[in-house]
Amino acid sequence: MAEKDDKWPDNVAGKFYVDEQCIDCDLCRETAPDFFKRNDDEAFSFVYNQPESQEDIDLCMEALEGCPVEAIGDDGDD
Repeated sequence: MAEKDDKWPDNVAGKFYVDEQCIDCDLCRETAPDFFKRNDDEAFSFVYNQPESQEDIDLCMEALEGCPVEAIGDDGDD
C-alpha cells in the first residue's frame, strides 16, 4: 500500500500519487499516460496531472490496481 509520507515531491497535489516504492516498471505510464510521467534522472513514475472525469479516474484506478509494488495511492490531498 502506498504511503502518503513517502510520496515523491514530483507528484502534483491531489488524490493520486506515487511513492518511493516505485520500481519504474512503466505500467502506470502505459495505462494512464495523461496522468503519469517518468522522472528520467531518478527512474520513477509520478502523477503530473490529476484526473477529473470518471473515465480518467477509472484509468488511474486501473493503474493503481495493476501496480506490482502498490506504489500508487489514492488517498492524497484534494
